[in-house]
Amino acid sequence: MKRLLLFILPILIIVAIVFSIFGIMQIRFTQEKLMDDLQKKAKAVDESLEFSARLILANNDLKSANRLVESFQKRERLQGCVIYDKEGNILSITERFSDWKIKEKPYLKDILINKTARGALENFKDYSVYSYIIPVIDDENNTLGMVEVIYDTSYVFTTMSDLWRRLSISLITLLVLIVLTMLLIQRRIFILPIINLTEWFQHFQKGETETAHPIKGKDELGKLASEVEQVALSLRIARKVVSEKATERLQKDELWTEAKLRDLIHARLGENALFVVSNREPYMHVIDAITGQPKCIRPASGVVTAIDPIMRACGGTWIGHGSGNADRRFVNSKDKLGVPPGDNRYILKRVWLSKEEEEGYYYGFANEGLWPLCHMTHTRPVFRESDWKMYQKVNQKFADSVLAELPAKDPFAFIQDYHFTLLAKMIKEKRPDVKIALFWHIPWPNPEVFSTCPYQKQILEGMLASDLIGFHVQSHCNNFLETANKLLESRVDTEKFSIVRFGKETFVRPFPISVDGYLNQSSQNLDLAKEIDRIKKEFELEGKIVAIGVDRIDYTKGLLERMLAVDRFIEKNPQYKNKFVFIQLAAPSRTHIKHYHDLMNEIDELVEKKNWKYSEGNWRPIIYLKKHFSPEEIMPYYALADICIVSSLHDGMNLVAKEYVASKTNLNGILILSRFTGAARELIDSVLINPYAIEEFSDAIKSAVEMPLEEKKKRMQNMRKIVSENNVYRWAGSIITELTALKKA
Repeated sequence: MKRLLLFILPILIIVAIVFSIFGIMQIRFTQEKLMDDLQKKAKAVDESLEFSARLILANNDLKSANRLVESFQKRERLQGCVIYDKEGNILSITERFSDWKIKEKPYLKDILINKTARGALENFKDYSVYSYIIPVIDDENNTLGMVEVIYDTSYVFTTMSDLWRRLSISLITLLVLIVLTMLLIQRRIFILPIINLTEWFQHFQKGETETAHPIKGKDELGKLASEVEQVALSLRIARKVVSEKATERLQKDELWTEAKLRDLIHARLGENALFVVSNREPYMHVIDAITGQPKCIRPASGVVTAIDPIMRACGGTWIGHGSGNADRRFVNSKDKLGVPPGDNRYILKRVWLSKEEEEGYYYGFANEGLWPLCHMTHTRPVFRESDWKMYQKVNQKFADSVLAELPAKDPFAFIQDYHFTLLAKMIKEKRPDVKIALFWHIPWPNPEVFSTCPYQKQILEGMLASDLIGFHVQSHCNNFLETANKLLESRVDTEKFSIVRFGKETFVRPFPISVDGYLNQSSQNLDLAKEIDRIKKEFELEGKIVAIGVDRIDYTKGLLERMLAVDRFIEKNPQYKNKFVFIQLAAPSRTHIKHYHDLMNEIDELVEKKNWKYSEGNWRPIIYLKKHFSPEEIMPYYALADICIVSSLHDGMNLVAKEYVASKTNLNGILILSRFTGAARELIDSVLINPYAIEEFSDAIKSAVEMPLEEKKKRMQNMRKIVSENNVYRWAGSIITELTALKKA
């Protein structure tokens, strides 16, 4: 746009200046001509009256004078006539112009003395008139008086205004025509060739066309096109080589790593693009409350923890809600940026939502409706029609954003979670060739519970537009198959674990999500021991048994039950006073929702109450740190913790449990884990609990505290083996392998 303005604006300015100069000259010429004509008319009329006025003044015939001036009463432009005696006094005046007599007229004396005519514009009331006076002289050259005619000049100014208006319209029309002409010329000469070259480049480097570039000229644009052609050819060859080498390496490697996943992506997807869609963005820019400067943070999210290493490995595009208050500063004209900052591995495209959209879609329908519906935590879901409409609108906005990015051939879309139940259907309506996997990160309830949702049919139909739907555990898959069977007209194939509706088959599979071990990698860039010492000194932890909890503040995480269990443990085992400390890292979440806001206040009050109960010197049994913690900040807490407590009341997987296990390289730690998490199916060497049973929970804490070191190490070794083998790369590789197998089928 700036280039276009620089191209057109000087031309418009020059044309406007030249046109204005000629317009002003024409208006001046016209005005002078009209005034000259007016003067000639006034003079002619005045001279024609001179003979009659001479007789009237010579005979002092007042009656004839009145009759003469009143003859001008009905004329249009000639406003009136005045006859003066030789002293300059008004003898007779046209009635409609009677107020003229009160106007001061110093020029009358000069006319009587010099015996010369006078014509001039005069201000009268709120307008101007043209006055022409001639002296009346007898045969002896004596002045008998004067006769004056007065003309209305408004028509002159009306003519000038009309002329100005016509000139302005002509100028605007001329400028518009110039702009349109220049735009057409620019589009024809510059823009269309660039558009054609861009489209050709996109198709050629993806292998969708073999034709040469469309610009045949040998000018500068032609030279640019030739250079672009060389780059596109090099990219195609490089991608082909990478894909072939990746296939070779894939056949050799056994352990799932970032490199193996990258090879799988190159071998199975080839030149097809991978698109991840989630509500949460992996990196957000916010204004630091202390410094006032923007900074980049990773949100507290299991989805981010799992998907970010996959995208780092294979590249692609992540489409998410730009929720940071400084996000707009860091995107390009297409709302994109390279991430991670300083080490760009993939593209993040931010979708902008209004406050009303975020309130209805995210806080309303998704987190006051679907979230409690799917979590068996005795929290009543709330469904509002206005929230549903906003949920539909935002799903369509994300669908449009995805469709704008999709390449022409066989792209893959990987949709995350309950925020986008309608997205697959919206994408398939426009691009049925897109292969879509939807992963559901939270539990799926039984059919009876899900049937309470007023929009059950639309949600299930939207999800079943996917080619593959993944859950953490088999029981969630079973619940979904049973839900579709009972609530929709469909056919469930229990052998293939698929659902067929109107000829469209959707496969349902369990894919237990995991972590990538990034906590261990981060230690290379962080003085871990120094940070652990700082934390110990700050909270006086030296010589104490430390338990850790890491969670978003959410009613599904069992935070209140956890505090009560810690309280009961100390109450039943007073020997651990001053020896045991529980640290809870709590990231505020969804504070706009009343239930979450009330929960934060309830936790604050409970922590304060329990700490006061055991107040003894500086020792506090519960250290409650309520703020956002980055992965790097969490790592030293994992490292120093003897125990990690995960007490979710209901959880799809819970990656905190796996993160803690992945961080314990020295095997010196034990995990207390809720039976109601997906992780409990894999991490069977943890101390399993029912978080609702406070007595059992407190006894489990004692069991973990007093567990022999050898048993701890054995349990941790077994769990680390499971996490390392079934890591996030294996999880992603399984989904991509399944999805590409569907493509071939």
